[in-house]
Amino acid sequence: MTATGFPHDLPEGRDEPGQDEPGQDEAGRGGAVSGPVALAAPAVASWLTALVLLGCSAVAGAAVALAAAVAGAVMWAVTRAVARRRNQVAYLNQVAGPDQVADPTQAPAGERPAAGGEEWAGAVSAASRHRLGKQRCWTDGAAARIALAVLASVAVTAAVTACTVHGVTAGPVPDLARRDVTVTAEAEITDDPRIRPHQGGVSRRETAVVRARMLLVTAAQERYAVDVPVVLLAPADGWRPLLPSQRVRVRGRLRPAEQGEPVAAVMLVRGRPEPIGAPSAVQRAAGVMRAGLREASDVLPDDQRGLLPGLVVGDVSRLDEEVRLDLATAGLGHLTAVSGTNLAIVAGAVLVLGRFAGLPLALRAVVAVVAMMAFAVVARPSPSVLRALVMGTVAAVALGTGRTRDGVAALSATVLGLVVFDPGLARQWGFALSVFATGGILILAPRWRDRLTARRVPRLLAEALAVTAAAQAAVTPLLVLMSGRLDLAAIPANLLAEPAVAPATVLGFGAAVIAPVSIDLARLLVRPAGWAVGWIIAVAQRAADLPFASAQWLGGAAGVAALAAAAVAGWLVLRGRARRRLVVALAAGALLAGLVAMPVVSPWPPPGWLLVVCDVGQGDALALAAGPGRAVVVDAGPQPGPADRCLRALGVRQVPLVVLTHPHLDHVGGLPGVLRRRTVGAVVVSPSRVPEGEAGRVSAQLRTARIPEWQAVPGMRWRFGPSEITVLAPEPGVAPQGPGEGATANNASVVLLVRWFGPGTAPRGLSAAQGDMPAALGDMPAAQGAVAAPGAAAEAGSRPAPVPPLGPTLGPTLGPALGAALGAALGAALLAGDLETEAQEALVRRGLPRVDVLKVPHHGSSRQAPAFLAATGARAALISVGAVNDYGHPAPPTLRRLRWLGMRPYRTDLSGDIAVVATANGLAVVVRGRGARAG
Repeated sequence: MTATGFPHDLPEGRDEPGQDEPGQDEAGRGGAVSGPVALAAPAVASWLTALVLLGCSAVAGAAVALAAAVAGAVMWAVTRAVARRRNQVAYLNQVAGPDQVADPTQAPAGERPAAGGEEWAGAVSAASRHRLGKQRCWTDGAAARIALAVLASVAVTAAVTACTVHGVTAGPVPDLARRDVTVTAEAEITDDPRIRPHQGGVSRRETAVVRARMLLVTAAQERYAVDVPVVLLAPADGWRPLLPSQRVRVRGRLRPAEQGEPVAAVMLVRGRPEPIGAPSAVQRAAGVMRAGLREASDVLPDDQRGLLPGLVVGDVSRLDEEVRLDLATAGLGHLTAVSGTNLAIVAGAVLVLGRFAGLPLALRAVVAVVAMMAFAVVARPSPSVLRALVMGTVAAVALGTGRTRDGVAALSATVLGLVVFDPGLARQWGFALSVFATGGILILAPRWRDRLTARRVPRLLAEALAVTAAAQAAVTPLLVLMSGRLDLAAIPANLLAEPAVAPATVLGFGAAVIAPVSIDLARLLVRPAGWAVGWIIAVAQRAADLPFASAQWLGGAAGVAALAAAAVAGWLVLRGRARRRLVVALAAGALLAGLVAMPVVSPWPPPGWLLVVCDVGQGDALALAAGPGRAVVVDAGPQPGPADRCLRALGVRQVPLVVLTHPHLDHVGGLPGVLRRRTVGAVVVSPSRVPEGEAGRVSAQLRTARIPEWQAVPGMRWRFGPSEITVLAPEPGVAPQGPGEGATANNASVVLLVRWFGPGTAPRGLSAAQGDMPAALGDMPAAQGAVAAPGAAAEAGSRPAPVPPLGPTLGPTLGPALGAALGAALGAALLAGDLETEAQEALVRRGLPRVDVLKVPHHGSSRQAPAFLAATGARAALISVGAVNDYGHPAPPTLRRLRWLGMRPYRTDLSGDIAVVATANGLAVVVRGRGARAG
């Protein structure tokens, strides 16, 4: 509200200059403290109250509610008394004579003192003082009303929060949880089950996280009918097809919930759920349309078919892990969460269609509301979707009308209502990000847009720049508080991706609605939506690959304080035009240095790389140089995303050979990332099929991709580019030994000897192409294996040519012929998979070649045979290990033993990606991480 008041016949928010006295509005309130602040202050107070009291006892919440109510009552009484006194003074002024009135200007014209006299001057002075006094009274009255509103909101929120805390901390369910009792319960699912993969480990273990309301609980001789919120943690089997509102019976152990969480208990469920009821009609309709969208999306490539449902209705059940990582790094992760943007796009499209159809404004508004409600049904009417419905409506109305003050007031009222309705929202990061982003758009975007248009920036471009920058600026403090990270690529990435969001959302929503009627017509809509989604994926990938796309920052309160200090310093620096130009020039120079100079000064991959150990967390993934744009991959890590990103950074487009040392998840889980957008010749696996689940999953993936799968046999040998690869173990027909199933599978790991050679001359009678080993070898019985043979060259990914079965002794006899085609030896490495002490000692007994580099077995675990480590004679020990793991890897005794043997350990958890490169003086190790140090 401006200093000019509002006339009585206009709604608040419309300015009409010259109608009232400065500082006065139609209700006699001061403009300095009215308007959006009148609702923003109670909303913020309500949010903070719920945030604090959720972590306190119900008694504390009740005490705060009572104190706020008493303080509000006292303030109301005092305000009423002051207002009554002021009304009396005003009445006396009206009935008093002109010589007694406090404001002579209110006297009749004929009774005013003569102009120019001292009496008139004194009267005017008194009138001015009276006018200022009235303004002060109006301002004080508005401030008092805001204070009353704050106290009232605190009292109501504290009372509701106290009831919520009492409901989840008292009663039979919290009591059973404190006693760690195993129960059988009936619960109603309240939100979609979220499936979370287990990071690393031996086999794939997915966990379902399900929010529900427990309705009936039975423990031994106790049976209670209840109605409290709980969280169910269960194996993922059986949960995927279940829908919200569906009732299930489960058995498991109750555990206390985390302090401050508005749930009565956490239940560790055993076994599969038993459905005992059908979902509601609304949820069934939503499930049918979501399933139809997924089915229609099957005509798209893998990455697009996973993102389109997530972009349209928040269904991320098939979202590719690499796409998710790219979106998060590029600051585009919000696109997979249903937000006000989705709803505004749908409503806007309906309004445009209605306008073209000639519908009246009122009818268009009704149709838009119906469309938004239908969208909420498809996206599931969960609390998060309903929150986005309110937020999106607020932002769309405010920006569409240009009345940002009304928008801030409506946003404040929305926050106040939602927090009072569900105090648990105050602790949700998603709620905070939604509110902050909407507030930034409402408050900052119009000002920044106007400044840009004043500098002759086209209005549409100025609008896009202002909205994107305002939303990112508003949520950055929260992101720093959450993760200690700055998304530097977020603004340009959002600007480039935003034009594709609307067509993808509209077409995808249309496909979801049409799919239950005609799947073919839905597929027609999905295909152009796939183009838009493909553009978003490409933007996310390019942005994620930029240097410094995401920068580390201090986390927590210290990070927010540092960010605030940086913002203030930046504002001070940018106040002058000359300084702004200087800063822009420096920023442009820094960006140019990051994009151009850094790859030259500190390139990745480093020139002459022979081996790269990819930082994939707790797992193994290595790349061996096989020529320009090609690499042999040994293991793939636990997740597709990190493996794909590592190969992408190396510029690998063809993979002539993949070796999976053993079928543990932390070595084979990332295979889809290796196969993505790359031609693969063949995959070599361990003869051991333990665990069977992961081995079978690998075989199924390879059959789907039509890639040959061979079992490793000692003596197999390949030559790709500078790398010669030989299989040393496991021995065929010898059962691996170990103290358990995990150790047995580890001891069946494929062990590789890698030797590197400089450029050489092909043997007489062989072409250069024949001297280099083929990218894909012939189809052969698994027991016989395969070796490279002259004349068998084939491009990666092509159908291999059959090769006659060769005896197990052919590998050694082929050695001299290979050697004739090789140049000077550069060095050697031993890649030992996850071998443990039993297999290591057996390998030493058979004879172990000395090497320069050792890939330490089993992530540096304590089960290392000293004789094995000593026999390698290595100078560098590479350890692929996750920064956070439950196994204590690498073990301190192993690190001490490696150093005592003269090896220098290099760890991916400290150094990131690790490369072995060829130099004039031999082999060297280059680490990618900044400030990395050896173990």
